[in-house]
Amino acid sequence: MIKDILDKKRLGNSLTKKELEFIFMGYLKGIVESCQMSSLLMAICIHGLSRREVFDLTDIFIKSGEVLDFSDLSGIKVDKHSTGGIGDKTTLVVAPVVASLGIPVIKMSGRGLGYTGGTIDKLESIKGFRTDLSNQEIHDAVSKIGIVITGQTADLVPLDRAIYALRDITGTTSSIPLIAISIMSKKIAGGADKILLDVKYGKGALISTIDDAKSLGDLMVEIGEKYGREVRYVMTDMNTPLGSCVGNSIELVEAVDVLRGVSKGALYDLCVELASHMVSMAKKISVSSAEKLVIEVLHNDEAYKKFVQLVKNQGGDINSATVSLDKFEVFSKKSGVIKGIDALEIGKLSLCLGAGRLTQDDIIDHSVGIFIEKNVGERVDIGDLLMTLYINRKNKFKVKDTIFDIQ
Repeated sequence: MIKDILDKKRLGNSLTKKELEFIFMGYLKGIVESCQMSSLLMAICIHGLSRREVFDLTDIFIKSGEVLDFSDLSGIKVDKHSTGGIGDKTTLVVAPVVASLGIPVIKMSGRGLGYTGGTIDKLESIKGFRTDLSNQEIHDAVSKIGIVITGQTADLVPLDRAIYALRDITGTTSSIPLIAISIMSKKIAGGADKILLDVKYGKGALISTIDDAKSLGDLMVEIGEKYGREVRYVMTDMNTPLGSCVGNSIELVEAVDVLRGVSKGALYDLCVELASHMVSMAKKISVSSAEKLVIEVLHNDEAYKKFVQLVKNQGGDINSATVSLDKFEVFSKKSGVIKGIDALEIGKLSLCLGAGRLTQDDIIDHSVGIFIEKNVGERVDIGDLLMTLYINRKNKFKVKDTIFDIQ
């Protein structure tokens, strides 16, 4: 039967829910081999999935584990997910902003695999910060302080965890249907009432083009509607890194600066936009009205206080994150205006410094990272400082002259 299913999808035909369940759950149970599932994933990448297949497979993913229920907690629970990009630390800002406005935030985040760390890696820059909370601890945290950020529990959509690991090593991570199923199955199983999605595109993101980003966003909205969830999405250009910092501890520091209202720019603007949509959905008010509330808590330190409360409640010391004392400075070799900063090359460089991982078992160095000194649109002269690298001298790296497009 496995061969028949593989042949059917290889020829571009649709699979029934029974066939999808047989092979996907068979893989989770160890009946279907990795090479067979890899073959199916590649066929899906090539031929795609019909809408029915997408809905069926999402349901199979959700039902592969437990579905969390926070209905006993007051308030509308709004979750946020980013498809990821170089320098993306928005959750560190947006979650405490929203929670400081009395909206419960239950955020399950992941580790990074690739060029930089994920939200969990950034939070683990803080000594003692726990990211392995049980379901009861998650519930207790939200009841007590209105916010929790933790890793995905072992029993939440285990099929996604198994399939994602295989997708990463088989070159099938860019499939729009598979991305949509992965994200939405976790959001729905995680108990969110409403969902905001930050769909990123460009050199520094999983999705390359704005058209593909829109297709992904539209598909996730459709999945949400099937489960009675309001879903909104925004699209973010990630051809340039988000913010000035790329790494783990260094991104955490930048996020704190935004929370304290002392850092402005693209990161601040995006965090305000995302938080405003979440507040709009939760309080059933206009986005413009929500934006006023968001800006207020960023400027009166309430958002920062909520972040400090989050860190303390999960065992962390807010003052413990450190950045490497070893620096390597990169200077401009030409004069002109910065037309672009290659997010992908910045990501590759951060990986070489030790800020990312190639496999799930790799150990990252939280202290290394990149501070981008000059932004797109600025004029520079020969000898001007472009980047400061915070390094571990054990790791070899080379800085490409093409990172900054200076004309």
